[in-house]
Amino acid sequence: MELSPVFISLKAAVYALLIVFPAGTVLAWKIMKVRRRRLKAILDSILTLPLVLPPTVAGLFLLCLFGVNRPLGRFFLNVFGVKIAFTFISTVIASAFVSFPLMYRSARGAFEQVDPQLLDAARTLGMSEAAVFFRVLLPNSVPGLLSGSVLAFTRGLGEFGATAMLAGNIAGKTRTLPLAVYSETAAGRMDIAFVYAGVLLVFAFAALLLMSRTGTAKWKNK
Repeated sequence: MELSPVFISLKAAVYALLIVFPAGTVLAWKIMKVRRRRLKAILDSILTLPLVLPPTVAGLFLLCLFGVNRPLGRFFLNVFGVKIAFTFISTVIASAFVSFPLMYRSARGAFEQVDPQLLDAARTLGMSEAAVFFRVLLPNSVPGLLSGSVLAFTRGLGEFGATAMLAGNIAGKTRTLPLAVYSETAAGRMDIAFVYAGVLLVFAFAALLLMSRTGTAKWKNK
């Protein structure tokens, strides 16, 4: 059993979280301030779309953007000399793409729970919008932001379809834990496949436990 899929998955999920946390948080704040309902609904749907897209469709979309002969892929290769598709970078991009909606929705939900009168009071005291965001809104949204971070990290860790389409299944380079489970199962090495699956299960359980311990998960007893 190789440990590279574990390290590749962890690194990709961490890097993806470093991308989606600030992006999801800022965009949630910007969308929340949009006054036109129709425009707000359209923008919200666009940002949430990766959550409902089949992973292979998301991967195809990304491949059409970042492939070697595609617009963004050609741009990065010609300008920066960086190849995107079928590299570790593409693994990060795929993880970030599919995990972004979870961070965005969690951040927006957390922001909407903050009392608007509190924000208005801060503005009345002369705070700029940036100060309101960093000194009032963010501190009062920590539980929701932590919840979104955990969910986004776990989703990025378990990404399969988009990663397979954009990054491939290259051993020691782009083979993540889900891809390792698939590869070992296809090769008939079920014992190793179960070990990889067990590692994913441990990570998922640890994420749920973390959310429960920190009070960021909102369970509803029915």
